Amino acid sequence: MIEYDSKNWASVIFRMRGSVIPALLPRIVICAAIGGVAAWLFVTYGFKLPAIAHTLLGVALGLLLVFRTNASYDRYWEGRRLLGGFVNRSRDLARQASSYIDGGEEALAERREIARLLSMFFALLRQYLRKERDLDALGMELSAEEKGALEPLVVRPALASVWITRLLAKSAREGRLSREKLHLMDANVTQLVDIWGGAERIMKTPIPFAYAQHIKSFLMLFCFTAPFAMVEQMRWYTPIAAAVLAFGMFGIDEIGVEIEDPFGYDPNDLPLDVMNKRLTEDTLAMVSAK
Repeated sequence: MIEYDSKNWASVIFRMRGSVIPALLPRIVICAAIGGVAAWLFVTYGFKLPAIAHTLLGVALGLLLVFRTNASYDRYWEGRRLLGGFVNRSRDLARQASSYIDGGEEALAERREIARLLSMFFALLRQYLRKERDLDALGMELSAEEKGALEPLVVRPALASVWITRLLAKSAREGRLSREKLHLMDANVTQLVDIWGGAERIMKTPIPFAYAQHIKSFLMLFCFTAPFAMVEQMRWYTPIAAAVLAFGMFGIDEIGVEIEDPFGYDPNDLPLDVMNKRLTEDTLAMVSAK
C-alpha cells in the first residue's frame, strides 16, 4: 500500500510507483498509431465513421466501467476490513490471555505461546491468500514438529486455529483458565476463523470471466475505432486525442484489475507483511505486560 499526501498534486501526478501508466503504455501507443492512420485516411480518402455510434456506446461503456471499478473496490475494502478485524480480534485474545490465564511462569509461557500462535495464524493466512507454500519464508521460526505437521496441508491456517484452541483447552483443564473465560476466548478464535473464511472467499471468487471478457472486448473495440469517429473534427490531432482517450478508458479498467485481488504484491495491494509485524509486536507486548 502506498502512503501519499493527497493535497500534494505534483507528488501524486508524477509518482510512477503505484501508477497503472506503465501497464497502459502499449495500448496507448497502439491507439495513437491507429489515430495517425485514421488521420491519413481521412485527409487522403475522406474515410471516417459516424460519430453518433460512439457517442451512444460511450454512455453504456462508462456505466460498465463504473460498475467494474465499484466491484473491484468493494473487494479491496472488504479485504482491508477483514484483515483489520483479524488484527483487532488477535489483540483482544491477547488481552484476554494476559488477564485471564493465571499461574506464574507456566501461565506466562502459555500466554506467550498464544501470541506466537496468533502471529503464526496470520502469517499462514497471508501465505495462503498469496498461494505461497515456502514455510522458510513465513517470517518466524517453526519447530521441526510444526513444519512436519504443516508441510502436507493445503489449507494451513486451519492447523494454527486448532493449536490455539487446544492450548486454551489445556489451560482450562489444568485450572489456569475458568470455563466461563474459556468460552469468551474461544469466541474470539471463532471470529478469527470466520475472518479467514471471508478473506478466502475474496481470493477464490474472481470477477466472473464472462463479465471481464465482455468489458475488455467492448473497451478495445471502442478505443480502437474511436479515432475514425473523431477524425473529422481532430484531423492531425487525432493521435493525441486517441492516446488520451485510451489512457482514461483503459486506465479505469486496469485499476480495477489491480485492486480486485488485494492480497498480492502489487504496489496498491494491502500491506499484509506490515500488518503481520504489527500484530506480532502488539500481542507479544500485551501478553508480557505485568
